Amino acid sequence: MRLFILCLIALMPLSSVAQNEGIYIRVSDANVKKSLMALTPLVYMGSKVGLSKNQRYGNEIFNTIQNNLEVSSYFQFIKPSAYLENTSKVGLKPAPQYANGFAFKNWQAIGTEFLVRIGFQVLAGKIELETYVYHVPKANVVLAKKYTGTTSDTETLAHTFSNDLIFALTKKPGMFLSKVVISSDRAGGKWKEIFVMDWNGKNIKQVTRHKSIAISPNWSPDAKSITYTAFAMHKKTGTRNADLFYYELDTKKRYLLSAKKGINSGSTFAPNGNDIYLTISSKGTPDIYKINKEGSGLARITAGPAGAMNVEPDISPDGKNMVFSSDRSGRPMVYTMDLSSKKTVRRTRAGRYNASPVWSPDGKKIAFAGFDKTHFDVFIMNADGTGLKRMTSARKTNGKMANNENPTFSPDGRQIMFVSDRSLKNQIYIVNIDGTNERRITFDKHNYYQPKWSK
Repeated sequence: MRLFILCLIALMPLSSVAQNEGIYIRVSDANVKKSLMALTPLVYMGSKVGLSKNQRYGNEIFNTIQNNLEVSSYFQFIKPSAYLENTSKVGLKPAPQYANGFAFKNWQAIGTEFLVRIGFQVLAGKIELETYVYHVPKANVVLAKKYTGTTSDTETLAHTFSNDLIFALTKKPGMFLSKVVISSDRAGGKWKEIFVMDWNGKNIKQVTRHKSIAISPNWSPDAKSITYTAFAMHKKTGTRNADLFYYELDTKKRYLLSAKKGINSGSTFAPNGNDIYLTISSKGTPDIYKINKEGSGLARITAGPAGAMNVEPDISPDGKNMVFSSDRSGRPMVYTMDLSSKKTVRRTRAGRYNASPVWSPDGKKIAFAGFDKTHFDVFIMNADGTGLKRMTSARKTNGKMANNENPTFSPDGRQIMFVSDRSLKNQIYIVNIDGTNERRITFDKHNYYQPKWSK
């Protein structure tokens, strides 16, 4: 699949683009005030003969963009009933510069901050989008681009535009082209295999076919490869072992990284893309080790103390610190380690069991799953352990408290994805890091485990 993107800024009057390099939404303010946006239906610009057949593409793109922008939590959408113009009968560009153009005054009158106008046409299996985003109070264009792809690319076209819109307004990258790698039983109830899907649960593809138990997947920093653990058959012994594998998504080549007797699991990449941290139990109690992506250079990172378990490492974005779970205090709690000095600090003290800690993309927060009395919930705290906040709380359909666990941050750090069994199946949900806008991502009868969001 290839998308062609053409900048259309040059087609607009210079007075309209004078401020297009500014920041219109400051991310630090995004949770205080949502911007009023008019996201208007896509306008079909082809011949009337193809309108009924091709309108579905416009609807698909509109629905995907709307869902993306809702998830971003930057915007409040103006209801179409409040519009003072019929958006299907006016052009994409403003009057009086353009014939049959829309009138900024009609959008200013209803308090619109950002107006999105998109036209599309379909020809010979290809779809072309012409997109404009306007800052209505000052009547200037923020974004003007043309996108071209095949009719099977509607999701990608919509995600690409959504990313460009977010960047144009915030100067921060959007996350809508990101992927999720996950373990699931959807290939057959008795097996767990590794799958990759779009962040919104669509376009799911099976990666492994071990016909066994494949778990604990994770991304390389460039999102071109993954690591995972599978209970692979060892022909010499006739037994299965929890081995660590490295898999290249493009070439579909798989490499065995670690097959020491016992557990070789819970792997995570360092930011350099070469070092991989994992849990190995070959010496008895699980400890954390480092290995390179060629499977050599094994080095032990933790050793107890006193036979303590150290598992589930995650490396900070600057590569200087590691967060992990350890029962060295009696119960599994969250700890951080300075990888240079090996100084280790306990970061959680609440609950009976704290597990699967992960760093936020900016290294300022840590999310983890905490067990308290009857169930797991997702918590978030500052990297030093202060500011602890519960992110989830839900009941199952049978009335019992649901488990919410396996948190993973979105690439922009604004959302946390997690697994919940509230539907009596392990399904995927996301929630803003302030605890708002929780929504379900998967809607099926399968089970999902240990999601990891790509960088």
